[in-house]
Amino acid sequence: MLVLGIVYTFAGFVALGSVVAATVASVYIVGAMMIMAGIVEIASAFQMKSWGQSILWVVLGALYVVGGFVAFQNPALAASILTLILGWSLVFSGFLRIFLAMKMKEGSPWIWVVISGIITVALGGMIIAQWPASGAFVLGIFLGVDLVFVGFGGHAILLGLVSESFHTLPIGTSILSQAMLGKVVHWSSMMFLGALLM
Repeated sequence: MLVLGIVYTFAGFVALGSVVAATVASVYIVGAMMIMAGIVEIASAFQMKSWGQSILWVVLGALYVVGGFVAFQNPALAASILTLILGWSLVFSGFLRIFLAMKMKEGSPWIWVVISGIITVALGGMIIAQWPASGAFVLGIFLGVDLVFVGFGGHAILLGLVSESFHTLPIGTSILSQAMLGKVVHWSSMMFLGALLM
């Protein structure tokens, strides 16, 4: 888990250092997922009982496959379209959070939901306002930030498990094994910091 956390964190910082390349990589990932989903839908069409449903599933699957190949052939166009969809989705979900916060009972942390909704609307608005130029870098930034947080999360889980094991060690456990466990925590932290500084 430690190595995976470091790899994710390092990959996240690399993605943030080259957001255009990360955007293209994320478009390729989406394209591959669309092709796989399309193939699954086409295969599922042959399990339908009526011809009408089968044809509908084949058409939907074919659209997914075509969309996936378009993403591979023209990643700039695909990134632009996906960024616009992302921007409007953020605006919509932000307004939805604000609306739901107004329905929350008094005494609940509704103000934090409102602030979260306002930030989400503002972020979506900034993406839309800078579109189509934002299509070149927004997906790469999201990918980089996501990888960094996944890496930090994996490392935090590992440190939590190791520190928890200190409290659950039996009374007869030797001082030597506790010291070795402490060294594991120390060196894993040092490797993590080293990866951050690269």
